[in-house]
This record gives sequence, structure tokens and C-alpha cells, in this order.
Amino acid sequence: MDTTTDDFIDGNAMAGLFAEAFGVDVTTATVTCASCGAAGRFADSHVYDRAPGAVARCAGCQAVLARLVRTPTEVWLDLRGARSVRVPLTPSA
Repeated sequence: MDTTTDDFIDGNAMAGLFAEAFGVDVTTATVTCASCGAAGRFADSHVYDRAPGAVARCAGCQAVLARLVRTPTEVWLDLRGARSVRVPLTPSA
């Protein structure tokens, strides 16, 4: 896959799949890239979704942060490219 072009969408594209699997909004999550150490909002990652699943890449170095594939019965998630994922909690009323 050529990641040097602007042939990607932002991390918001994966938000629905993550919310379905985990019940949280990941667009505001802070992801730290395991490759370059850059930290940023998941919504700012570069998402490539022209395959059987979706791949989120670091906006800085283009390393793979996350892979997600949805089948009719399961969601497969690979986060090995993220050093950490910090999800803000909604304050309770």
C-alpha cells in the first residue's frame, strides 16, 4: 500500500466500529505510536479502509497503529502498533 498519497480518511471513520465493540468513543482517545513515540488524537490518524478491514496509521511516521476487521459475529482488533491508548471517561452526573 502506498501511504505517500492522500488516499486516506481520518480516524473518525473507525469510531463506529470501536464504539460497537467497546462502547466508547475513541475519536478523543490519545494514541501513542509504538514506532515514533508521537502522541495524538485517534481522530487524527490516517485510516485506510479499502481492504477487508480498516488500518489506522500514525499521522507522523505512517506506522500501523491499529487494524480492525468486522465479521458478522466478531470484531478483530490489533493494537500492537500503539504504545498506549488513553480514553477519557465521561464524568458521571
